[in-house]
Amino acid sequence: MKKVESSHTFTVRELTDQKLSLTNDGRLSLFFVGVGSAFSKRQYQTNLLLIKGQDHLLVDCGTKAPQAFFELGLPIANVSNYFVTHSHADHVGGLEEVMLVARYGTNSRPNIYITEGYEHLLWDMSLRGGTAYNEVHSGKNLTFGDMWTIHHPRWLPDFPRETYEFDVGSINIKTFRTMHIPGESKSWQDSFWSTGLLIDNHILFTGDTKFDPDLVESFHAKFELSTIFHDSQFFPPGGVHASIDELKTLPGDIKAKMMLMHYGDDWEKNLDRVAQAGFQGLAKQWVYYDYLTSGKTPGNE
Repeated sequence: MKKVESSHTFTVRELTDQKLSLTNDGRLSLFFVGVGSAFSKRQYQTNLLLIKGQDHLLVDCGTKAPQAFFELGLPIANVSNYFVTHSHADHVGGLEEVMLVARYGTNSRPNIYITEGYEHLLWDMSLRGGTAYNEVHSGKNLTFGDMWTIHHPRWLPDFPRETYEFDVGSINIKTFRTMHIPGESKSWQDSFWSTGLLIDNHILFTGDTKFDPDLVESFHAKFELSTIFHDSQFFPPGGVHASIDELKTLPGDIKAKMMLMHYGDDWEKNLDRVAQAGFQGLAKQWVYYDYLTSGKTPGNE
């Protein structure tokens, strides 16, 4: 592997041998399994792998994720820890394979970090049909708990929007509600379940969201953010994702930390727009973002 670029907060390394590892030297690394939109044919879907020492967490597992891991020389069965931001297929479509390979291939139950409320939504509305009826276990059809080792995050009451926290070994995650679907929603309160993450108190990963200045600005004010990985689309405002035209209205100090993700296959045509608007850049697929600093928890400096 070689260094290909750097910023004041992270170094970027190429995956030169196409072999992905779930461990590293102890620093926090972010690895995008994909950076594309739901229907991307070139850069897979925006699913994110976090690695820190012996700890890892896969954030979303879309329809193309198992194939991506195969191409990266790491079977999806080797991934032990999962978090799901919301129920669109580009974020949950690979989970059925994960569950069935674990139960019938490796005889294991991966860890999933999920709120109790979303656990029922994910199982009943997305995963149950292809899983529950494969066998009768203890006189009943299979349940979510038969397929996963479930960890419920703890609620954080002192946040302006619904927020929870959990740890995967040395990796700290705060997960917050976002405004994604339906298209008519005006806030996170009237949106169907969707979430983003704050990673180790200094990296904001919005997940899928419409333009929501309050989200970015409130976390930027509360935490010492080093990077903001933000959902984006290159076409005009509208729909259920933030457009680059909306995002470019944010303050310059926020845009300077912002890496755009979940973008379309026409990204080369928009590089000038990204640079001229003052964003840090586009998130890249299949490179390691190795972080050089750790964030601080407010009040604990």
